Amino acid sequence: MRLPQQASSLPLFILLPALSSAINLDCNRIVVDGKAWTLSSLAGPHSVYNVVDHPPTSINTTYTLDICKPLKHTECPSGTMICGVQRSSGEDKILGAIPIAGNFVAGSGRMLNPKVTRLKSTDSQTEGLRIELHGGKYPFNGKDYKQAAVIEMKCDRERTGLEGDWAAKKTKRDDNDGSDDGGKDGGKDGNDDGNGDGNGDGSDDDKKGDKPADETRSLRFKSYGQVDELFILRLDWLTKYACEDFEDGEGGKSGNHWGFFTWLIVILFLCTAAYLIFGSWLNYNRYGARGWDLLPHGDTIRDIPYILKDWGRKVVNTVQGPGSRGGYSAV
Repeated sequence: MRLPQQASSLPLFILLPALSSAINLDCNRIVVDGKAWTLSSLAGPHSVYNVVDHPPTSINTTYTLDICKPLKHTECPSGTMICGVQRSSGEDKILGAIPIAGNFVAGSGRMLNPKVTRLKSTDSQTEGLRIELHGGKYPFNGKDYKQAAVIEMKCDRERTGLEGDWAAKKTKRDDNDGSDDGGKDGGKDGNDDGNGDGNGDGSDDDKKGDKPADETRSLRFKSYGQVDELFILRLDWLTKYACEDFEDGEGGKSGNHWGFFTWLIVILFLCTAAYLIFGSWLNYNRYGARGWDLLPHGDTIRDIPYILKDWGRKVVNTVQGPGSRGGYSAV
């Protein structure tokens, strides 16, 4: 009876990697249309802000996301990867926490179900990825509405994707993802601009430079609203990691050079091997040579160690110089 049970469980074991990739986003390798991207450098919590006026106050919503794994220390349920926390400006009270995307309680059917498309497939002039994430649910006017996020990651070779990222800085300082304090600081440090981009995180990037605060940030809020029976959060993310030719942190340049020299070495090795094999075969069939005599220029090859030794001795003598005698030998 045990053998049939083991045989029946084998297909499920084989399918586990496929099921895992279907409900999660593998930041280490994303392949679309034959192109590969690595987004692991963008792992960790990142926050954007949006301010909506509701006189006599305004609502500050902090959207915190981690596209690689579930968030920690968040007001949203376990398994959330994108969480929106609403606060009234000037107050610490949380008005609501919206789980927008993630993998939630097993059996609920609320899975991330990531969908990744290449931006060039719809716009030949734009390079990057469009990532759609699902799984969230939140009540509005007595009805539960599904939530989703659409993140357009656009190629910008001058940006890492972390510019103006308050949550990332906060994480490095005190190992906190900023989901609790981000809205507080955002509410206190001035969300008066009313431009809908949520520029009140109090970061130094807002206070220096000639560009507006929303232009200094790489991760930018675009919109959040209802589309039919679904609420969608839309974000733009400018980063060099979205470039199709990016490799080794140099926009693909260092990777291309290394590839060229690698191929050059391989070709030289193959040509040398082909020459030795053909020459040995020719010497064997034409002259009946054996041993070292099989190799073309066998005498020269045998002398290579001695040639290198003499060359090394000359290099050492040249580096050491003639010594204190000025090159004259004793008589």
